[in-house]
Amino acid sequence: MEGKRSFADRVIHVIEWLAASFVGIVAADIFISVALRKFFNTSIPDSYDAGRLLLGVLIFWGIAATSYRGGHITVDLLWSAAGPRMKRFIDVFATLVLLFVVSVQTVMLFDKVVQTYRDNVLTFDLNLPTWPMFALAWLGDICAVILIALRAWRLVFHPELLHDAHHDQLPQE
Repeated sequence: MEGKRSFADRVIHVIEWLAASFVGIVAADIFISVALRKFFNTSIPDSYDAGRLLLGVLIFWGIAATSYRGGHITVDLLWSAAGPRMKRFIDVFATLVLLFVVSVQTVMLFDKVVQTYRDNVLTFDLNLPTWPMFALAWLGDICAVILIALRAWRLVFHPELLHDAHHDQLPQE
């Protein structure tokens, strides 16, 4: 299995790279905007709107990347004191709760995409439609739901396939 990665692992890898790419794009936008304003007393049209919208995109794609790996902020006081079976139960339960919450969030964000499209919300300088950025964020949320569902499935049926902080401590049954 070392040389060959499953289709799911390749999808996970692509989603993580997309999330990392959005971090780079947001950082570049901020750096270039500040440099232009500081040294040339000018700015990129719609830089503020683009940065704000890209930050939203970054957040939702970041949720996708961190949710699968278990890289988000956790409080492991109860988990670390539990036995192997209880640790696995806590991990499965927490992942299923996260799956429910992010699924509801995805439905609500789709409503926001549709509403932004219908209201014809535009950027300030160039009057560009903003709904495509909302749709890109929504796609990140869909990826989060898929990856969390995959994590839940792997936690239950194949915990050896997970690569996260808790992986080494999960009981192998």
